[in-house]
Amino acid sequence: MTSTLQPAKTTEAVERPGRWLALGVLVLAVLLVAVDATVLGLATPYISEDLKPSGTQLLWIGDVYSFVIAGLLVSMGSLGDRIGRKRILLVGATAFGAISVFNAYATTPEMMIVARALLGVAGATLMPATLALIRNLFHDPRERSLAVGVWGATASAGTAVGPIVGGFLLENFWWGSVFLINLPVMAVLVLVGIKLLPESRTANPGPWDLVSVVLSLVGMIGVVYAIKEAATHGFGWSTLAAGLLGAAALFGFVRRQLRLPTPLLDMRLFRHRGFSGAVLADLLTILGLSGLVFFLSQYLQLVQGRRPFEAGLAELPAAIGAVVAGLIAGRVARRFSVRAVVSGGLAAIGMALAALTVLDRSTGYPLLGTALLVVGAGAGFSFTVTADVILSSVPKEHAGSASAVSETAYELGAALGIAALGSIVTGVYRDFTGPAGTPAAAHESLGGAVEAAAHMPAHSAATMLDAARTSFVDGLALAAGAGAAVLLAAAVAAWFLLRGQKLEGGTTEHA
Repeated sequence: MTSTLQPAKTTEAVERPGRWLALGVLVLAVLLVAVDATVLGLATPYISEDLKPSGTQLLWIGDVYSFVIAGLLVSMGSLGDRIGRKRILLVGATAFGAISVFNAYATTPEMMIVARALLGVAGATLMPATLALIRNLFHDPRERSLAVGVWGATASAGTAVGPIVGGFLLENFWWGSVFLINLPVMAVLVLVGIKLLPESRTANPGPWDLVSVVLSLVGMIGVVYAIKEAATHGFGWSTLAAGLLGAAALFGFVRRQLRLPTPLLDMRLFRHRGFSGAVLADLLTILGLSGLVFFLSQYLQLVQGRRPFEAGLAELPAAIGAVVAGLIAGRVARRFSVRAVVSGGLAAIGMALAALTVLDRSTGYPLLGTALLVVGAGAGFSFTVTADVILSSVPKEHAGSASAVSETAYELGAALGIAALGSIVTGVYRDFTGPAGTPAAAHESLGGAVEAAAHMPAHSAATMLDAARTSFVDGLALAAGAGAAVLLAAAVAAWFLLRGQKLEGGTTEHA
């Protein structure tokens, strides 16, 4: 585009009414998905007591939502590019609200698994559509950076608000209430979104290739399932078969995209070094962080004895850091450089995780709170700028697909992180030495040890819990060290891969 046309486009964007209100609608969807991803962990003990699922069923209740989302993100992002991003967002939001009721009133483990899977289908429509609509709402690069910052800050805030809201609801109502809070938010989103959100789609998009959809779904679910199963139960024939099937399906998906005239995902996007570097940075960041985040709430509740609501409040500094950093990240990246902000953010997270390697059972909150604040700030800087780079490096007509790739990297990183770092924690924990009569269930998880202690003599229970908690904290500290190594490696990779990248409306980096 010529420079003579750029000011006119920017002026039109600046004068466009309602875009900030429309952003408010979009961040409602982001907030909901982020909250929903965190509240289930708190509700799991209550669901387990009420529905009495087997161990395998309980794992599926926890995992099937992320399996389905990971498998469908690219397909739903591409579908939004074709049929309209506003349309798929509003349809998905309506479905998300309706299926939340199904989740709240599930009466059997099987019904709950199906309900969580359907919620994953609806959830897969929301995140790519919100980021793609921001790309089309905000043409001015600086405004778009701020909008992406608000979007990212809301996602971070939702992750922290989830445990607080969930803890409050679980202490005062039944477990289904954590799903019913979705309804009023979705109602506002749909009613206001109909009025305020502009429709956008790709011109002449070509057909939505169902074979590619199936290959993407089978591939992602197969790979993510194999990773989680290997971490939980070790390698077996079924795990290996699922992994190989998933890898073969993803290979077939990539080959098919390269041959189709109008692919579901344009693989040429990955030729852009900024796009590939930003996606890789996101994947490694989540990989390094997710194991710690997954086990931190257990540490706060089962080791330090905090109530769910109090544990949620204890994690708040991470959200505060992420919100503040996210809102200023675009400005800082223009002032310095994209790679300096992303690499610096990742290095800060790595150093904070390294500080947590000294964690013990009696670690005071000042160290923990400071580390969480630094983690949140580093993530806010990094994720906001990488999201902006991903959106800026692709044409508008590919915004949905590009956003979906970013979100898929997030889901895959979470699966890898929980599997890899989770196996470190679990491996160290299982080897604790308890007194005579310690049941096998106590070696499976710290929650299992707490439950088993209720049925043991007082002295034996205290000795067993002491050994279990010490072993759990040792595993957590080791996982924090591994996470730190991953984040510091990601910081180095980002420094080289994002060399010369700049945000639109900024100055070029000459490093």
